[in-house]
Amino acid sequence: MLEVGAGSGYAAAVIGRIAGRVIAVERHHELVEIATRRMIRLGYDNVRIVEGDGTLGWPADAPFDAIVAAASGSHVPQSWIEQLKPGGRIVMPIGEQHAIQSLVKITKKEDGKLSREELGAVRFVPLIGAEGFRE
Repeated sequence: MLEVGAGSGYAAAVIGRIAGRVIAVERHHELVEIATRRMIRLGYDNVRIVEGDGTLGWPADAPFDAIVAAASGSHVPQSWIEQLKPGGRIVMPIGEQHAIQSLVKITKKEDGKLSREELGAVRFVPLIGAEGFRE
């Protein structure tokens, strides 16, 4: 599983209780260090916090069964679709910055086609990066 926007590591730790392996990408160096120390201290050896541009996913450990984002984008990054296994799911908020967004679930079918399900209205910080919003 890939989490984009690790922050403090809280969601990665929760996900780590149900997923076999979690890669959590965070763009802020200091948050990566804090969350990494926290995972070690709490014994989450199946959770790895990495520093990078989450809009590009994490190709080194792809493909993923699931990708979840803690930030909203205007669209689903193409790199995430490419790094998602057939049958996998992406859950992310989509919409404009500083506005009401829609939480969506994208499922990649076995033939590579995508289906989209709207899960409800949400409001998240913007997804910043090469395939997201500019800083």
